[in-house]
Amino acid sequence: MLFKSDILKYKKYSGKPALILIITTQGLWAICVYRISNFIYKSNLPKLIKKPLLLISILFQKWIEIITGISIPYSASIGKSFYIGHFGGIIINAKSVIGDNCNISQGVTIGVSGRGDKRGIPIIKNNVYIGANAVVAGKIEIGNNCVVAANSLVINSIEDNSTVIGVPAKIINKNSSIGYI
Repeated sequence: MLFKSDILKYKKYSGKPALILIITTQGLWAICVYRISNFIYKSNLPKLIKKPLLLISILFQKWIEIITGISIPYSASIGKSFYIGHFGGIIINAKSVIGDNCNISQGVTIGVSGRGDKRGIPIIKNNVYIGANAVVAGKIEIGNNCVVAANSLVINSIEDNSTVIGVPAKIINKNSSIGYI
């Protein structure tokens, strides 16, 4: 189960028991509601059952969004071992694709941007760390093992094993996300 991989990652970082984390960690609440809602969304349940369950899950998502400041729509695609480092201000577009073992901090926006053929939503690959208040937007791809520094605006694709910083973000080195994830 994907949620189990999320809990294991939180346990690894905090050293706290799973029950304590589930009770006290807002990022984990948001991920839990997302995982359940996404499971319903992807299921092959009959529409007569699926639609009411999705409606209920949307209500829970909105409630979580209000109390945590974390918006993760059920239609986003997020891999295993997802970690939200801090409370609030996190917006993830409904069509976002985020790979396995990614970490995001508070204030991160992953969204739509651009014009014409360049308009779209980012694809974020595996083992990516996105720092506080960063914005990743547009029809771009963030490669494996990348680091997006705090307060950066990423509007261009980033190759694997890169660290980016700035507005707009530029590659500053080829250090990977090892040590951040």
